[in-house]
Amino acid sequence: MKKPTTTLIQDNGSPIFGEIHLPVSEVNYLKYDLRTPMDKPIEGVRKRMAFNQFQFIGVMSEDIIAGIAIVDLKLVSNVFVYVYDLKTGVLVEKSLLQPLSIGTIIETRPDTGKSVFKQLGSKVEITTNESGSERYIAVSLGRNISINATMFQPQEYAPLRVCSKAGYNGWVYTQKTAGLAVKGVIRCSGKEYILSPETSSASSDWSCGFMRRETAWNWASFSGMLADGRRVGLNLAAGVNETGVTENCLWVDGTLTKLNMAIFEFDRYQPENSWQVRTTDGLLALTFQPMGKREEKINALVIASNFKQVFGYFSGWMIDSSGEKIALERIPGFMEDHYAKW
Repeated sequence: MKKPTTTLIQDNGSPIFGEIHLPVSEVNYLKYDLRTPMDKPIEGVRKRMAFNQFQFIGVMSEDIIAGIAIVDLKLVSNVFVYVYDLKTGVLVEKSLLQPLSIGTIIETRPDTGKSVFKQLGSKVEITTNESGSERYIAVSLGRNISINATMFQPQEYAPLRVCSKAGYNGWVYTQKTAGLAVKGVIRCSGKEYILSPETSSASSDWSCGFMRRETAWNWASFSGMLADGRRVGLNLAAGVNETGVTENCLWVDGTLTKLNMAIFEFDRYQPENSWQVRTTDGLLALTFQPMGKREEKINALVIASNFKQVFGYFSGWMIDSSGEKIALERIPGFMEDHYAKW
């Protein structure tokens, strides 16, 4: 028996705002009544070009932290993939840009759609099975990086689904998971890393919308295992998706606990120093110790990005929906500081 689902845009041309508890079968953005700040309708090509999409997958094991992203900004698309060896400190990365998003597809179905980036023999593809319980990651970037992995989302797992206003006439939909099992293999610069479901974890970030022309955010995510074998995941953000609702939450064995506003404390110009993050509801306080980072600056006329993603370990404590205070020790994950103009 299929679970009930919903489309994001309602019959009145407005999205469902707030936390969404039903699976979103499609982000039917063309049905949205998009207008200028002076209430003039925006249709056709202008409407399609204003819609941004991206998908990010994070993979963590005892040996590596890896990130895979496909970004479609219509004027340009971007893919980046990196693998950081936690034991040697070696970072291998590759980033590609594609004008007019040629060869780039991100379907508007968060649970069952595919995301693809192709360029001159390089390909990154993220697909799902019909039920959305498995997400497949296939990466082929020359001789440097090859990834074949599968993320598993149990039926009882509760993703975070949030839609919030962005500026005067826009909105952002985001769907997050963390603390999921993953298996597969990563080949990188002559080394091979085996991802075992018993020791490896993954996260996903599927986002889209009519976003603010200029925006900035901090983001934290981890996926790992507690000493007693339970899986844990985290998603925190500040500076984006905060109009009436936050995207802040934690997972313990797939059970979601919603969190309030997140406060990030760090040195923007020395991100290799330790970070602090806490939530205003008193349910979480963490220290993040960086091990490495990926950064990129793009300033291409109408599009700009100042991106720092730092990877390392989280320690501290959090309190789940049952009231249990859970100690965290060296859970692998990411911190991010990002300015974007698109």
